Amino acid sequence: MRLAAQLYTLRDFTQTGAEFHNTLRKVREIGYLDVQLSAIGCMSGPTPLVNARQCREMLDESGLRAPLTHRGWDEITERTDECIAFHAAIGAELVAVGSIPGPYRADGLDGYRRFVDDAEPAIERLGRAGIAFAYHNHAFEFERMGASGERPFDVMCDRGSAGFGFEIDTYWVVHAGIDLLSVIRKLSGRVPMVHWKDKVPVGNEVRMAPVGEGNMDWPQILASCKGAGTTLGAVEQDDCYGRDPFDCLASSYRYLSALYATI
Repeated sequence: MRLAAQLYTLRDFTQTGAEFHNTLRKVREIGYLDVQLSAIGCMSGPTPLVNARQCREMLDESGLRAPLTHRGWDEITERTDECIAFHAAIGAELVAVGSIPGPYRADGLDGYRRFVDDAEPAIERLGRAGIAFAYHNHAFEFERMGASGERPFDVMCDRGSAGFGFEIDTYWVVHAGIDLLSVIRKLSGRVPMVHWKDKVPVGNEVRMAPVGEGNMDWPQILASCKGAGTTLGAVEQDDCYGRDPFDCLASSYRYLSALYATI
């Protein structure tokens, strides 16, 4: 498995081209070779300050690759050719959607079924271009709904094709009270990428933490992901609680790079 830094962690440091370029250099100095492009301020909107070609130049200059991204649902499903061209330009082979759009979620289990069905044509086109698709979970997909008590996550698993992959966020699965290892085993072959994110109590409050600083069983988690065919794990920390996000990424890198060598 490759080890990446999920740049959502550093979203406050990517608002201009100069900031983004400097952030890439600092991530490489930590030791990462791969990054996930997500919430890059200077690349957002209809007229981004940094386009895909310029991004690739910055990546190359910094000694980094960007094999995976988060992109908008509209781009993935309605502007699929544009999505494919973007990923070809930066050299990415994996795309995830960060969450289910609100209108689908508002319709409960039927909305999740429509979401999967609407994703399939784009998944097929992306696949022909050599790009894998995945859905990034939070905790709410594990809520039991309706008289049947079904969980949206299970609906997506069962209804989606083999190409409907999952970008498992380790923190949110555990936060939902779900056995993370059983989820990974169930999805064997459909988890191309995972978000590494630890969980730690601070008093009675539960917080996200750099990997290795919390209470999750990382040797077992990594071994399970390797067995399920996961090829890339990205360190993500949504909230660093006042700590320098670069320091959080560095702590996770030190722990995981040592652990990777043993798995």
